[in-house]
Amino acid sequence: MSLSLLSRYAFFAACLLSTLIGLAFLDQTWLWPVLLLTAALSLIGIGDLLQTRQAVRRNYPILGNIRYLVEGIRPEIRQYLLEGDGDKLPFSRAQRSLVYARAKNEGAGKAFGTLLDVYQNGYEFISHSMRPAPLADPASFRVSIGGPQCRQPYSASLFNISAMSFGSLSGNAIKALNKGARLGDFAHDTGEGSISPHHREHGGDLIWEIGSGYFGCRDSEGRFDPQRFAEQAASPQVKMIEIKLSQGAKPGHGGILPKHKITAEISATRGVPMGQDCVSPSRHSTFSSPLELLQFIAQLRELSDGKPVGFKLCLGHPWEFMGIAKAMLESGILPDFIVIDGTEGGTGAAPLEFTDHLGVPMREGLLFVHNTLVGLNLRDQIRLGASGKIVSAFDIACVLAIGADWANAARGFMFAIGCIQSQSCHTNKCPTGVATQDPLRQRALVVEDKAQRVHNFHRNTLEALAEMLAAAGLEHPDQLDARHLVRRMSATEIKLFAQQHQFLKPGELLEGPIASDFYARMWQMARADSFEAAQA
Repeated sequence: MSLSLLSRYAFFAACLLSTLIGLAFLDQTWLWPVLLLTAALSLIGIGDLLQTRQAVRRNYPILGNIRYLVEGIRPEIRQYLLEGDGDKLPFSRAQRSLVYARAKNEGAGKAFGTLLDVYQNGYEFISHSMRPAPLADPASFRVSIGGPQCRQPYSASLFNISAMSFGSLSGNAIKALNKGARLGDFAHDTGEGSISPHHREHGGDLIWEIGSGYFGCRDSEGRFDPQRFAEQAASPQVKMIEIKLSQGAKPGHGGILPKHKITAEISATRGVPMGQDCVSPSRHSTFSSPLELLQFIAQLRELSDGKPVGFKLCLGHPWEFMGIAKAMLESGILPDFIVIDGTEGGTGAAPLEFTDHLGVPMREGLLFVHNTLVGLNLRDQIRLGASGKIVSAFDIACVLAIGADWANAARGFMFAIGCIQSQSCHTNKCPTGVATQDPLRQRALVVEDKAQRVHNFHRNTLEALAEMLAAAGLEHPDQLDARHLVRRMSATEIKLFAQQHQFLKPGELLEGPIASDFYARMWQMARADSFEAAQA
């Protein structure tokens, strides 16, 4: 039995043992108060182990109740005793509270006005209309993904689960996310760790992400295996194929899953041997140029019998993406979708400098990709997703206004299944069973309960988006654009997103003149045959 396990259950075990010893000495009346106390605590501990709604109590019987007791006292005391300086965590206290409330179907309103400083630089809001629109049905907020070269287009929700791999998350966490996706009719991105039995158990729609390790479709040397890919892609549960070029938190960086963390399930899911470190290279071996990337996309589309195929990236050198765009024109091959991640995205396995200082933030990357496709008259044939610290309905509205067709969220859905940001993902000791492979710890996460919370969070977030749109005089997200969002630039100036950002005109990169010197220079530097920049 591990030391960790002993420490988690030691107090509960001591209470049980004390109760049993006390029962043997009932004739000693002076022991009765102690016996009553230990018996009461033992009953609380047994109740903690049997209940299914709070993972911390299941993993820390008796002691775990301290967290929930603190939550019940005054907010300012809770701030310091429970969470400390919580706003310095990757997601603020307010964001977590919003997700928890929506996941539990609780009201998310606030008394006595906003806690935000509306005169602080960076404050953002949606302008409302003097004539609000009728409230739209959030179930209609869907987008058809699949261009002219796709034979099996997918009708996706406007809000989906972003890439999180089995291995990073526990089997129970994957099951809860996928079942929640099935209940709410939205998509669950597998992450690059491939499709596990936990993804398949409840039948929720999957976006299969393929990274540089080609997990689930690799040969013994780690190279892409077309036959294995075709076998997996044939599953009706797989709705789209996503090639991961880079991710926001560590773009241009590979990864290693140490051999001591590779279980038999992970080995079978990824197609890697046990007893060896599992390496994700920093770049793909199947292609080395924009044209080769598009040829790989065409190959995957054919092998998957025409399912939508696209790629995900955190934007880096602008000329590299424009090189892909030039390759689209030269080859005639188009991705069905592109997902833009941002440097603000999260992972438990990124060097600090990468997390803080590498890669383009999501909104800037999204706007650049959107503008490039508009400037080439390709935007209506390629759908754009956005992923990077999206939690609320307002976050979704912001990315839709500057070019996204849909949004993905990772950490928000993790909160919905119980994540408390303990920042212990890398230790395999997650207290809520979300990010651990310890069978006893992940037992605390009850799939049925947390799947319903995933569903609730998705539904309530889209309902909030519908309410915001109606207040702005809009009946559907398609009507939202950069004129409707506003940002405070200083104490005395605000600007519409339409004033703050530059938007290219349709065909501007093809026909000219190109009004932006930056876009003109990047277009000149881009090459279809190489990711290297041409001399400008």
